Amino acid sequence: MSGGSVTPRPESDAAQPRHGIEGVADAGAFLARLVRLEPAALVRLRPAGAPGRTTLWARLPWGVLAVRTVSGPGAGDVTVAAGQLLAELTAGRPRLPAPRDTQWRWPLPPATSRAVEILPGGEVRRLAEAAAGTLREAAMHGVAGRAVGQRVLRDALLDHVAVVVTPDDEPDRPVEVTQRMVQGLIRMGFLGPADGSPGIDEVRVRAGGRWVGLVGPYGAVWSQKATDLAVRPLDSRPKV
Repeated sequence: MSGGSVTPRPESDAAQPRHGIEGVADAGAFLARLVRLEPAALVRLRPAGAPGRTTLWARLPWGVLAVRTVSGPGAGDVTVAAGQLLAELTAGRPRLPAPRDTQWRWPLPPATSRAVEILPGGEVRRLAEAAAGTLREAAMHGVAGRAVGQRVLRDALLDHVAVVVTPDDEPDRPVEVTQRMVQGLIRMGFLGPADGSPGIDEVRVRAGGRWVGLVGPYGAVWSQKATDLAVRPLDSRPKV
């Protein structure tokens, strides 16, 4: 028997977890925009409703969820660093980055929702551009001649309700679309180019429970209404 040393062989790619994404261009576009907005962003991969499809979920910096569905079986339900997954796709590697499941802390909208309105893409773009113009104007000249903090002004504009939809079947329950959702849809490129193609340059407003969604041709953003909380004392007995 020889006493020579044995050099360990590197673990093959086949033995490592794979991301299972086949729509590399679509996923890469989603991840690239996400990382530009938030370099430390997480992305959650989940099986889509259709076989061989995977949904990519991410939380944008202004508090809404973005989702895009791409081809490929995926890797089950797993959360990873968006930048690391983008690097794997860019390099043409099939490896799944280290899971970060415990860092995902946000609920997802329900699997079923209902359509309540269709908005022209041009109108959604106009709303986004108007908010951006207001922010620039206020940053330069203030509001009513008074200086306003950039963060305070930005948050006020994002919270502004840009569209109110009154569903025919539930007129007492209006659906509110905030600028947070409008900006998310535009900044993630979910509306696509402004070519005005009928049926393509459209945005669908959907509602499901306390969730409201804006669905464009290339992805969607979802926002959850804040829950109304009633504050009550723990002990209502008089103090003695």
